[in-house]
Amino acid sequence: MRTLDGADMTQELDFEQVARDIKAWGHELGFQQLTITDIDLSQYAPYLEDWISRNYHGAMDYMANNHEKRCHPEQLVPGTIRVVCARLDYALEKENSLAPMDVSDKAYVSRYARGRDYHKLIRKRLQQLASRIEEMAGPFGYRAFVDSAPVLERALAEKSGMGWIGKNTMLINKQAGSWFFLGELFTDLPLPVDTPESNHCGSCTSCMDLCPTKAFVSPNLLDATRCISYLTIELRDSIPIEFRKPMGNRIYGCDDCQLVCPWNKFAQLSSENDFSPRHGLDDADLVDLFAWSEEEFLNKTEGSAIRRIGYDCWLRNIAIALGNAESTPGIVESLESRKESASEMVREHIEWALEQHSA
Repeated sequence: MRTLDGADMTQELDFEQVARDIKAWGHELGFQQLTITDIDLSQYAPYLEDWISRNYHGAMDYMANNHEKRCHPEQLVPGTIRVVCARLDYALEKENSLAPMDVSDKAYVSRYARGRDYHKLIRKRLQQLASRIEEMAGPFGYRAFVDSAPVLERALAEKSGMGWIGKNTMLINKQAGSWFFLGELFTDLPLPVDTPESNHCGSCTSCMDLCPTKAFVSPNLLDATRCISYLTIELRDSIPIEFRKPMGNRIYGCDDCQLVCPWNKFAQLSSENDFSPRHGLDDADLVDLFAWSEEEFLNKTEGSAIRRIGYDCWLRNIAIALGNAESTPGIVESLESRKESASEMVREHIEWALEQHSA
């Protein structure tokens, strides 16, 4: 960073104070926590390589691509020497119960996806934070990320002291559990770094024991191809039959491993209106959602993370949930009504669902 006369402004800045200011501005912008780390991710690289070599990423080819950039932030954004990690809580209720999974005619949508998509909200605030920094420090190199590029965000957040990566592979914070979003600001400012947090999972294995599809191979090692979040969101093909019954009524994502995590009793409630459930997605009947036309799906998922899976996968997921629901004439009629008009992929899942009821 240089002034118009060529002077190096970094020589004049108190970066300890700059870091304190950044964290204060972050809170003013609505973030619950900001932490800072360097970019040495060498300790995480072997785990990523092993995970990919086992094909645990499945159809998520983007996880296997740009491997070097994931492990070397300075290759993704040249000049980067620090990463500012930001946390934005999204919990809207204190109750962490598995009871909604027992109401078989209701849809379960992962909590993070019930409201508006968080990506734009966080990116906008990170840009506002960067503008505040620029007002004080002058032009500097930076780039904001929100789950939008080859970034090892949980590794960076753990290294920055925001929490630890738990046995369920989620970042866990002692004061906030794991119901929060992450964002990052890559920068060339030589900011002081924060101290990493130690792991506090102890001997607890609740998340691993409860997983409906047994997706956890070992502590902190997830076979994504068995994970319900992967199956309902990332997979675009037929869902393997062995996972259909365990999916229950989960039509978009899965929160089980977070719902049983003891640390989530400390979750902080969010005041963000954008995260409030839309179109009753926190208490929706499967039959009603299955009746949405493609136009309704596009309209009602506008500005939502759900839209990215597309209409066919939406119907596919709900068909499985209807197959797992308690059999009623209305459930069967709902499935039958779409059988002829559905795509080949969706029809296969409808037929499976109808077989469950005929049995």
